[in-house]
Amino acid sequence: MTEPTTPSRAYRIGIDVGGTFTKAVLIDNATHEVVGRFSVLTTHSDPRGVAKGVVDVFRNVLEQSSVDPREVIFLAHSTTQATNALLEGDVAGVGVIGMSTRVESLLAKAQSAMKPIELAPGRHLTPANRFLMKETLSDETINKAIDELKAEGVKVVVASSAFGVDDNEGEETVRRLVVEAGLAATCGNEITKLYGLTTRTRTAVINASILPKMIDTASMTEASVREAGILAPLMIMRGDGGVMDIKEMRRRPVMTMLSGPAASVAGALMYLRVSDGIYFEVGGTSTNIGVIRNGRPTVKYARVGGHETYVSSLDVRVIGIAGGSMVRARDGKLVDVGPRSAHIAGLPYAAFADPEDIVDPKIELFQPKADDPADYVALRSATGTRYAITNTCAANILGYAKPGFHASGNAESARRAMAALAAFIGKPIEDTARAILDIATDKVIPVVDDLITEYKLDRDQALLVGEGGGAAALIPHTSVRTGLHHEISRDAEVISSIGVALALVRDVVERIIPNVTPEDIKRIRREAVEAVVKLGAAPEGVEVTIEVDPNTHRVRATAMGASEMRARQRRDEVGETEAREIAAKAMGVSPERVALAAATPRIRVFQGAVEERIWGIFRKRRSPVRAIDLDGVIRVQRSHSVVRRVTAQTALDGLRRLWEDTTIYNGDSTITPDIFVIVGGQLIDLSGVNSIDQAMAVTRGELDGLTADASIALIGVPPSRGL
Repeated sequence: MTEPTTPSRAYRIGIDVGGTFTKAVLIDNATHEVVGRFSVLTTHSDPRGVAKGVVDVFRNVLEQSSVDPREVIFLAHSTTQATNALLEGDVAGVGVIGMSTRVESLLAKAQSAMKPIELAPGRHLTPANRFLMKETLSDETINKAIDELKAEGVKVVVASSAFGVDDNEGEETVRRLVVEAGLAATCGNEITKLYGLTTRTRTAVINASILPKMIDTASMTEASVREAGILAPLMIMRGDGGVMDIKEMRRRPVMTMLSGPAASVAGALMYLRVSDGIYFEVGGTSTNIGVIRNGRPTVKYARVGGHETYVSSLDVRVIGIAGGSMVRARDGKLVDVGPRSAHIAGLPYAAFADPEDIVDPKIELFQPKADDPADYVALRSATGTRYAITNTCAANILGYAKPGFHASGNAESARRAMAALAAFIGKPIEDTARAILDIATDKVIPVVDDLITEYKLDRDQALLVGEGGGAAALIPHTSVRTGLHHEISRDAEVISSIGVALALVRDVVERIIPNVTPEDIKRIRREAVEAVVKLGAAPEGVEVTIEVDPNTHRVRATAMGASEMRARQRRDEVGETEAREIAAKAMGVSPERVALAAATPRIRVFQGAVEERIWGIFRKRRSPVRAIDLDGVIRVQRSHSVVRRVTAQTALDGLRRLWEDTTIYNGDSTITPDIFVIVGGQLIDLSGVNSIDQAMAVTRGELDGLTADASIALIGVPPSRGL
């Protein structure tokens, strides 16, 4: 059999399906540079739904860039379809067949019977329910329940059994008979392996409700992609920041909920090489804010209608302030900024007008919507055109919205408009612009402070990452006021599409395991690796993070890896000198103050020496650390750490000593450190593991097959120094 030839050029396509626009970028696989972009209006009303826009945009970006479809090695898209379907109540009828033994039935029947689920105000999903005893479970009893559900208009059936995560035979029997009856089916055990019959069933019901629509969209999209000559696997963005292949999306479409914010975070991780920071996706009306920790976005369980699900999604805080937020004034004073935006009011930004169009401007106060206060500021030019004064206008006046940023407009136009408002409130133009951004960022800064505290970020390490078209309108001023460093993404307005193109394959395996043992840890880690490889990740690049919650007994293994198509031999490896410079810049010291503390063939660990004065008398010494891979990406950054060089032969003894040296014993309590083990190009994050035996079990599995003298790096972060 002839091996397929590798194209001389290779490209990746990322498509972000937004509420208004569907945007595509074409990225060179070798350099990760954007070489083409295109956008179309999102095709909500087309008979083929959003799939039509996805197809149109990828065809256009290929034609525009003169790229052969056979040169595309990766194609992925985010989608708002799952979220929108739930918000709009555009869901299929769902029936639930609950099951248990007679002994468990009193509790299980109540827990599996789903009450109406509020999807949005006034919109409910009302499942039909049936319950069967396992002792009398047969094809006849199951088919009777299926016929009854069909008669009630059910299109998808959920099979949910008590302890179905341990014994799924009943659920799979129901699935077989449901499919034979011509309906779609979802089993509780395939959505999650966690106990909790009510939450597991609820998650399966939500998944089932969007299953038919999502399958139709997936089939149309895949057919069009193949028709266009693209042979690469079609991947879909998940709500937790990874991608999965289209076969998995057909089974678990609920995992795509909230994939829009996830796409922009993936862009920050892969394009800006962020390790720890606060990311902002700044649009025209609202801003999404979240955390990147250890090079990964922070994740929680999504809630639907106030109810918990087992759907992992980014922990995103949404605030009603953004680039297009309008100024409000009353009695000659600024009183607020937002939440209404120029987009909602249908007004152009003054900063994007030509200076000659703003003639003898007059302030008008108005109501954007009937129930809004009449204190929003509009500007009427002598030409008759009305403009909005926004955060973007203020940022252009203060020099934040520099040329090249999407928010960059005409500073002279902004000044002419702002002059009228400045006269209205009796302040100079620059002071007026600054006051506007002060009010706007007053709403941003408390969220930043809360996230830094909640996720224990180092303030001197945390980076504010600006994404979205309105990033320059908010992030620089937030940086000035907080003293935190900031960076705005290149191509910020299409960062979500870039994130989709560069995202990693991701999956999570979770179990409830009382008295977890090292063998349990090894087993769940192996399951996570197998799961993500099944979704298309290259086995040699998979990284797994283990978390053990001693209170809930929940064990979670999160696996991430590059797709097979993306795994490639590096041609432009970063040398030690360049890596040292990257580490020094990130630490804020000169390269001479940075030493190579440990190294593996693919990752170098640098440590610095920083001395700080406290109250002008005492000095605090810190040893910041940066682990830099061959791409120049910072994989670990901490303000203080202990680094040890070991070999495969001495790694376990070294790990035990490092654990002891960095653990705090405080009376009856023990505070464990964050530990990172670096083996080759693998970063093993043990920060979620709370015992040395568990840490040793995970590490031992990574050492299998290594020669005794193979270089290993250990990093310990003492909890006493703060994270």
